[in-house]
Amino acid sequence: MHTDVPDRFMVGLRLFALAKDDSRSGLQIEELWPHKGDLVLKFAGIDSISDAEGLVGCELQVPRTERAQLDAGWNYVSDLVGCAVFDAGREIGKIEDIQFGTGEAPLLIVVAGSKRYEIPYAEAYLKIVDLEHKRVSMQLPEGMLELNAPLTEEEKQQQAGGFREKRRKKNP
Repeated sequence: MHTDVPDRFMVGLRLFALAKDDSRSGLQIEELWPHKGDLVLKFAGIDSISDAEGLVGCELQVPRTERAQLDAGWNYVSDLVGCAVFDAGREIGKIEDIQFGTGEAPLLIVVAGSKRYEIPYAEAYLKIVDLEHKRVSMQLPEGMLELNAPLTEEEKQQQAGGFREKRRKKNP
């Protein structure tokens, strides 16, 4: 769970578990306790390890009506979906998804036509978040977008050709 507001969780709070297959199930916190700097949540009806295994990989979501108010300048990452991303004033694409757990910063999955970029939502790159106008302005390091840009058809053919050539050399 990724939250900067852990004290907002309380017994009785209703959440949703969003699975990787986009199925969603309702949960209710039955108990909670601190453990090694984290917060352990026990959900009603989840009474065994095998029951809990069904939640592995799920994203826990708090209904919008239950979200805590954030201080000025802070945003819920989920509100970024659908925003256009700009780098130095140039539109890159729209945020389609957000991935957690790949590093310190969540990754914005930005799509523009057939191109897909994974951009760290890191304070060092962030300039302005304007949710009202659905815009995220960033200053990305030079070359970052090229690092994870999808291959063109020509690049795919060149790589495939190089692979075939290496196989020929290994297996004369």
